[in-house]
Amino acid sequence: MTKLGLMGGTFDPIHHGHLVAAEEARSALGLERVLFIPAGTPWQKEGGPVTPKDQRFEMTKLAIADNEFFEVSRIELDREGRTYTIETLQVVREQVAPGAELFFITGADAILQILTWKDPEEALALATFVAVSRPGHDLHELEELGVSDRVVRLEIPALAISSTDIRRRVAVGRPIRYLVPEQVRRYVEERHLYRA
Repeated sequence: MTKLGLMGGTFDPIHHGHLVAAEEARSALGLERVLFIPAGTPWQKEGGPVTPKDQRFEMTKLAIADNEFFEVSRIELDREGRTYTIETLQVVREQVAPGAELFFITGADAILQILTWKDPEEALALATFVAVSRPGHDLHELEELGVSDRVVRLEIPALAISSTDIRRRVAVGRPIRYLVPEQVRRYVEERHLYRA
């Protein structure tokens, strides 16, 4: 059975933390490939500024170009309205990789919010969730949520990088070199993204 990793996120912008997490999951779990899925209209980020879909797609495409095991998908970007993980998992299961064993890779901060997602029980039935450790998040809380049997914990090298911090740095003129792939840094600079 094919083992397919799904890396969801706003990727605004994608950074080395995302890439390290995907590569660690691929290696540790024996995934044949990892599909990066930039969020379309993420319901949990409504009201806040989000870079246009096509620019987030291009940054993701640039960031993963040199890894033969990584691909990027427009599944959520081309969907109208709000985007939910459960619907993405259903589309992948039915149209992209029927019969594949799915592994949804996400950060520890996001996994601890899983019960607030749309149809969390069904999402957990469709895929094994991979909770990537991040500083300041205790994954032992998963037992309290009652979902630990459907979640694989994965410790990765400590990378305290966040897209929020990267946007803030750009807005005040601080460097982002080495926080994001060089192609992404140039893309952000050339298109004047995240400027105050």
